[in-house]
Amino acid sequence: MRDDGIRIDRLTAGDWERLRAIRLRALADAPDSFGVTLARAEQRSVESWEEGLERLATFVATRQGVDVGLVRGAPDPDSPDGAWLISMWVAPEGRGLGAGDALIDSVIDWARAEGRRRLMLDVGDANAHAIALYDRKGFKPTGHTGCLAPPREHITEHRRERILVETP
Repeated sequence: MRDDGIRIDRLTAGDWERLRAIRLRALADAPDSFGVTLARAEQRSVESWEEGLERLATFVATRQGVDVGLVRGAPDPDSPDGAWLISMWVAPEGRGLGAGDALIDSVIDWARAEGRRRLMLDVGDANAHAIALYDRKGFKPTGHTGCLAPPREHITEHRRERILVETP
């Protein structure tokens, strides 16, 4: 456990119910921050949740025994030296307590251990708190922009990247 009372757990395939609970909570709290909808996530099968845990590095922040945050790391399918930080969310009661920093640090550590040189993420342009957190953690805008899929194509986002290992 960290000095701020936040503990980070890496989930495994057997933790699918825990992942499902926190992911559904995140989608209900911040529906415009994610590509998938709450309704779609609620319909996912047990096998789908388990497969996601096998494929993606999944970290949960807890404080006083309660899950207060989630983040996932994914290899970049288009680049052997890249990885993605995805599904980042901190519950209202966990915000401002260091959970976001701890979750990002967990994905950075995972990506480095996997031999990845850079870590990317997409963030909504209107999400000032997340942008400030990512900026503080060293993620810089790349100039790539986009939007969420219909029916939320009005929500714009931009890509940020953090170099983990400088290339010689």
